[in-house]
Amino acid sequence: MANILLKPIVTEKMTRLTEEGRHYAFQVAKDANKIEIRKALEARYPGVQIKEVRTMVVRGKRRRQFTKKGLVQGRKPAFKKAIVTLRSGEIDFYESV
Repeated sequence: MANILLKPIVTEKMTRLTEEGRHYAFQVAKDANKIEIRKALEARYPGVQIKEVRTMVVRGKRRRQFTKKGLVQGRKPAFKKAIVTLRSGEIDFYESV
């Protein structure tokens, strides 16, 4: 189950949603389903009850950068994102920092 949760997504929008309504976002494995994500989160954060799990696949985007040597092109990788709504409990991303 450790391979399912890759990392939390901490952005301005997700911080606002966390403060307003107990929503948290995680980058998860591409082949993980909602049931596996729920079990992995409950095992990782004891005392947390999950109300809802929503998933989406974020497509990779093309990136261009103009440098002294010319145009450098590349791609950002695609990933799967899970937005979790909690019924009770709280998740602290910064507890082990």
